[in-house]
Amino acid sequence: MSVAVPDHHRLDHRAPLVLDTRELGRRPGALLRVQRDAPAPGGWAVGLTSVPADTELQLDLRLESVLDGVLVSGTVTAAIVGECGRCLEPFTDEVDADVQELFLYDASDADPNDDGVSVVLGDLIDIEPVLRDAVVLSLPLNPLCEDDCPGLCATCGERLDVDGPVHVHDVAVDPRWAALLERPEGQHLADPHNPSAGSAGGADEKEI
Repeated sequence: MSVAVPDHHRLDHRAPLVLDTRELGRRPGALLRVQRDAPAPGGWAVGLTSVPADTELQLDLRLESVLDGVLVSGTVTAAIVGECGRCLEPFTDEVDADVQELFLYDASDADPNDDGVSVVLGDLIDIEPVLRDAVVLSLPLNPLCEDDCPGLCATCGERLDVDGPVHVHDVAVDPRWAALLERPEGQHLADPHNPSAGSAGGADEKEI
């Protein structure tokens, strides 16, 4: 397996999603708690939902030194915006995503079947890719502004709850039958074989 490991000088310890593990001292069992807010990078989105760039991510993480590296676990909370999959109205919400990732001291210790490997670069770890994967996988594929959103009217395209609990339209009448509905009650269409049969009042029948 070929593992691409970036130069550790490319990681800036001042970056909000880069963590310094020096306090752990590479002593198995050592723990470090990280609780902070950090701005979200752009591009975290799926379908109709996204995490706006620069909105605050709430991190609650635990860094644990293990034999092969640093185990990062905890949660990240992110504000999201989106478009309702039923009524297409914009909405805001938030998601909580679980995080767990092992950052190896030596990339050569990685399982050859792993597609990607997270590594400790110097004493720094970049948690942005891990957070992105966790949050994006938590975004709803069919988001709703409300759990009971009724959606849009198939006839007029308006939200079904605009007119309150009842949203109705007049029944469309086939124009071929419109003339029948407009005739006075009791009046019938003329019989083409007996024109006088359908006339108003009718003609007196003659006795034979």
